[in-house]
Amino acid sequence: MINNIKNVLNWLLLLGSTLVVCLILGIILWDIFSKGFSSISWQFISQLPTEGMTKGGILPAIVGTVLLTFITTLFSVPFGVACALYLNEYAQPSLLTNIIRASIRNLAGIPSIIYGLFGLALFVQTLRLGTSVLSAGLTLGLLSLPYIITTTEEALKRIPNSMREATLALGVTQFETIKDVVLPQALPGILTGVILTMSRAAGETAPILFTGVAFYINGITTSVNKEFMALPYHLYMLSTQHQSIESVRPLAYGTAAVLILLVFMLNIIAFYIRFKHKSQA
Repeated sequence: MINNIKNVLNWLLLLGSTLVVCLILGIILWDIFSKGFSSISWQFISQLPTEGMTKGGILPAIVGTVLLTFITTLFSVPFGVACALYLNEYAQPSLLTNIIRASIRNLAGIPSIIYGLFGLALFVQTLRLGTSVLSAGLTLGLLSLPYIITTTEEALKRIPNSMREATLALGVTQFETIKDVVLPQALPGILTGVILTMSRAAGETAPILFTGVAFYINGITTSVNKEFMALPYHLYMLSTQHQSIESVRPLAYGTAAVLILLVFMLNIIAFYIRFKHKSQA
């Protein structure tokens, strides 16, 4: 009887906590979309900003964010997945591997502004890449690496060792086992972690603050060696630094709504990929 009461109370506590979080999230989303929905239109998405950012659209910021996310993915995903494969499939348990794993988890907790300063010192100044999309993308790639490594390694750990042992018993090499058996089975978890990490990186402001983002560019950035506009920094400037904050506030809410929709679409893609691969398994 007492155990049943405890279970009910625990269930009510968890349910109440979930409802509180959902309520707060709903209030935030309602505030943003109710104030920014009127600004969202095809012109707002497809045009360049005009008249000191008080009119026009946010197309350069959207293109810059997409290009930045692409460079981040191109840099961080291969290295992150390869590192996780080594740690989980090849490295033997030792003090060194424990230190590496602890370091990776500690890197995940470092404030993003630190990554921005490191990117400024390494990519902009030391490697002389300048303030550009490439420098910002590489900086975000460094920030994303710990999350990709951790999520990939967790996905690999879910694959039973019996599957590896069965293929090795048939005379298959370890590399072929990983390529043909382990990776396909772990792919849904890996892709989900990668896409969720990229959606987080797309909303970061601090790492790109010193490495290449600009408040305004007359045109669309298509070169990786030039400065660019991005949605999170554009939102920050409209909300805090613009000379006519009140007049551009609807545009700021509209930009926030577009950024949330972009991140939401990436999350939907992640869940769809996971569901599709689970249904095929």
